[in-house]
Amino acid sequence: MTDTGMNFQAAAPRIPPRILCIGIPVRDLTFRVQGVPGRGSKVNASHLEEICGGNALNAAIAIVRLGGRAALVGPMGDAGELSSRYIFDQMAHEGIETSHLVHMKSLMTPISAIMIDPTGERTIVTFRDPGLWKVELPDADELLRDCHAILTESRCAEFCTDLCAEARRRGIPVIVDADRAMSLREGLLTASSHLVFSSEPLQETADTTDDGEALRRIARLTPSFLAGTRGARGTIWLNEHGELEETPAFPVHTLDTLGAGDVFHGAFALAITEGRELRQALRFASAAAALKCTRFGGAFAAPQRAEVERLLRQDEGASPAGAF
Repeated sequence: MTDTGMNFQAAAPRIPPRILCIGIPVRDLTFRVQGVPGRGSKVNASHLEEICGGNALNAAIAIVRLGGRAALVGPMGDAGELSSRYIFDQMAHEGIETSHLVHMKSLMTPISAIMIDPTGERTIVTFRDPGLWKVELPDADELLRDCHAILTESRCAEFCTDLCAEARRRGIPVIVDADRAMSLREGLLTASSHLVFSSEPLQETADTTDDGEALRRIARLTPSFLAGTRGARGTIWLNEHGELEETPAFPVHTLDTLGAGDVFHGAFALAITEGRELRQALRFASAAAALKCTRFGGAFAAPQRAEVERLLRQDEGASPAGAF
């Protein structure tokens, strides 16, 4: 393991950091239901809301809400389709840069049907046009200009690994949201500075049911900082000495977990670019995700920075445990 402090900047810059979020935007139809319907059955939803989502877009919303700047990069469907226009309008309202998004002629922007039960847990069905993975991103010099960090998701490795590797060569941190199992030969393992897994793909990647052992196995293959998010059980991570540490979750009344992990990653990426040490960055991210869980609306329920700082002050000196 290399020094996981990775203090890329000694102090928060006067101009808010700009983070390049790489991913595929999604149009979400969210339904609140009393329970996920069984096979062949029908249920009525108590509420319907149309929002936009996707890991990178959700993280970008969180970054802007928390005081950073975010640019979204990746493929979208045809410029003339309804979903593309809807998502562009929503991103403009949030203040997210969209000039680097790539419209792919005749393809469809992804759409998700999301059911949220009374516990706040979500069940998701998504259609992503296979042709979207063939996108060619704009020139690296253009994308990395005024870029303080990259935040991407592991499923985008096919079209973003070369850009991430170039960013690392230039000393730009690359944070990867690993929400699916990764190959142990995958380029993003070494083209990243921070790898933050969800628990299930962490275990699948390392072929073990123990999160701590999984982190240790992956650490043999990459110098990146490694962590695993575990919802209500908090975050487990390896420090600069290769020792396991845990950041507890914040106790909240959960209404909606949709987008919580993405808010976590966005907040973590922003904290890293502001020069926070890892323990502080993880705590900041956990607080942001916890507050999001108390509200409906996916990442559009992401908190403002003042709310996160208030929760951190209230929690100072405590050892909370509870919902994400």
